[in-house]
Amino acid sequence: MEAARGIARNRFAQVELGIDPDAEEAGRRAEQAADALTFEKAVEQYLAAQEARLAARTLRQNTFIAEERYLRRHCGPLQKKPVAKVAFEDVAKLIRDLIRDHGPTSAARARGAISTFYGWCMRQGIGVKANPTIGTDNPVYGKPARDRVLNDDEIRIIWRNCLDDDFGKIVRLLLLTACRRDEIGGLRWEELDVGQGKLLLPRERTKAKRPHELPLSATALEIVRSIRRRNSRATLFGGGANGFNAWSYNTLALNARITATEGRALVPFRLHDLRRTVRTRMGKLGVLPHVAELVLNHAGHKSGIGGVYDHHDYGPEIAEALQKWEAHLLAIVQ
Repeated sequence: MEAARGIARNRFAQVELGIDPDAEEAGRRAEQAADALTFEKAVEQYLAAQEARLAARTLRQNTFIAEERYLRRHCGPLQKKPVAKVAFEDVAKLIRDLIRDHGPTSAARARGAISTFYGWCMRQGIGVKANPTIGTDNPVYGKPARDRVLNDDEIRIIWRNCLDDDFGKIVRLLLLTACRRDEIGGLRWEELDVGQGKLLLPRERTKAKRPHELPLSATALEIVRSIRRRNSRATLFGGGANGFNAWSYNTLALNARITATEGRALVPFRLHDLRRTVRTRMGKLGVLPHVAELVLNHAGHKSGIGGVYDHHDYGPEIAEALQKWEAHLLAIVQ
């Protein structure tokens, strides 16, 4: 009874001081609920929403895979923090650590994924009032445009320093096919017709959102045939359901191996530079521009009115272009 009287006196005193006890209690409960929603739990909600977009085909599969990788793996130090209490300082430190461990490009992509995620949180009204990436440095801001094309010596050095592992085979296939990194890294057995020597990428796995049929050269087929199918795994490379994703670590390891074996470091390059290099070299080899663009699955002359009138698939011309490039590449590396 005395305890009840004490509670009543306390509430009366609060009212006298202009304090609303009910509002104060509601605020306390709201704060507890906000603390219970960690970065990790909020990311799960976000990825579930992104999966719905993936099913509706309003989001590319590779975009989803990248967001999942950056938010779950690269943001390890943030996982257990309340999502509403992740501060600018937390994100700034994370970016510095990612630059050190994975390089500026991966750090910039992780920063972008965090920013997009917090924008979603704010729109959902789940207690997040600000985006903690605002004001943090973009690690690639102000860097020159991506126009790197490798010379013969660089191509030769990269090729011979590839190991006989998943990453090494991916890099060589990138040089042979001019495909995008994630197209080869996420390659599935069902996307290969080894008998016909073809790569068959569905629209869901290409940036252009167009199916991409590509004839494989003899060297590319040899690499594919060397890959052992692991149990019932659908992908050729990597240990996860979505294929290979250890890009930063293996690129750094490749660069370190080149420095050790060659006695010098290469000018920094990205895997996407291989694609640009193939396209440039095809032009020098006399491959017609519209054919070279189709090798890369660019719309080229078929965008707009050209696509209305030209229904030729250019399969023979694409095959000839890749054979010409294969011969040139092997002359360089051998």
